[in-house]
Amino acid sequence: MATDIYGIPVKRIDGTPSSLADYKGKVALIVNVASKCGLTPQYEGLEKLYETYHDKGFSVLGFPANEFAGQEPGTNAEIQGFCQSTYGVKFPMFEKIVVKGEGQHPLYRHLTEAKPAAKEKPDGTLKARLAERGRVQEKPNDVLWNFEKFLVGRDGKVVERFAPDVTPDDPMIASAIQAELAKK
Repeated sequence: MATDIYGIPVKRIDGTPSSLADYKGKVALIVNVASKCGLTPQYEGLEKLYETYHDKGFSVLGFPANEFAGQEPGTNAEIQGFCQSTYGVKFPMFEKIVVKGEGQHPLYRHLTEAKPAAKEKPDGTLKARLAERGRVQEKPNDVLWNFEKFLVGRDGKVVERFAPDVTPDDPMIASAIQAELAKK
């Protein structure tokens, strides 16, 4: 397994080939996003995080995925339009990818192997609610649902993973970002 994310090829949401090497030396929050999910309003909080910490060397990186109840059915262009018009998203968005199961993108294979378990809210109920509906992780390190978050340090190593219901305004996320930004 690679020790960092920088060599993994990705494409921007407009289809332009890209690399996460553009974020080398920065702190990044990588999030699998969806437009038709109960957690979709987290786009607003993600944009606030981006605006708050961007000038300090931080970025949110959005990766649309459709593995969870088909909640991201749109094309890349439709997703981009929705994010900009509904939530004013300015943080970088990438093309729709597979984040778990067959065809899993190498980025998400790396992220889930590097940090197999997500930090959950002490009073979080999402995992139990999903289980009641028969939606469970097939493998223990699988992404649970839309809006799971991986915090990557300046060195490209995964330092934390947050469950989908840990919202962008949760103090756990802000303190983890601040701690990583403080490292030089």
